[in-house]
Amino acid sequence: MYEQNLPSKIKNLFRHYFLTMACYFLFFMGMGILNTIFPELDFDRYQQTEIYEMMTNNPLVFFILAVIIAPIIEECLFRSLIKPSQNEILVFICSWILFISLPFIPAKANLILKYSLLLLSVFIIFLFLKSIIPEKKMKKMQYYLHKYYRLIWMLSALIFGYVHVWNYVSGFEFNFILFILIFPRIIAGYFFGRLKVQNQQLYWPILLHAMNNGIVVLLSSKADEITNLFI
Repeated sequence: MYEQNLPSKIKNLFRHYFLTMACYFLFFMGMGILNTIFPELDFDRYQQTEIYEMMTNNPLVFFILAVIIAPIIEECLFRSLIKPSQNEILVFICSWILFISLPFIPAKANLILKYSLLLLSVFIIFLFLKSIIPEKKMKKMQYYLHKYYRLIWMLSALIFGYVHVWNYVSGFEFNFILFILIFPRIIAGYFFGRLKVQNQQLYWPILLHAMNNGIVVLLSSKADEITNLFI
């Protein structure tokens, strides 16, 4: 059993944060060694062009998306089924409805208005689903999700990593270099899921995800200098 008191959960949050950062450090050291031994791999072939453009042109919008909105949406999508409560099962369903609806909203729509309306819609759907799905079925789903939580945890980390391929390419392209580039996201997904298992509420991996993205935003202006330490 894991500790249930708040101080221990906060301590566990920071423990997972530093573990994640340590794994990143080891990964980028290994990536630098790999690039030295096999320069033909050419890791610079793929760039996160759209993300870098948003960082430069709309830093405030990028900060809101990366540190607030993305952690909430992505953790609801990928971690809400790991040892879930009944409400978290409904959050999973609602988050996917939200995710599927995003492409249909004009890109130029006001950011705050867009996400406020979407969250309100999701909340209404959540209440509707809660009222129509029998508790017996919810308990049955919860039982099996708890039983196979390790499988769900690992699959969620892999899928979370894979979807970040589209940070680099627009089509369905995948190769060894792209796998290496998304591997830090798989590491992150592993630790986000681990924290969900241990702290038991969804908002803990959301906080860890926000902290993870926050350090990326903080260091983004020094990206070239940091990369040069390893490559």
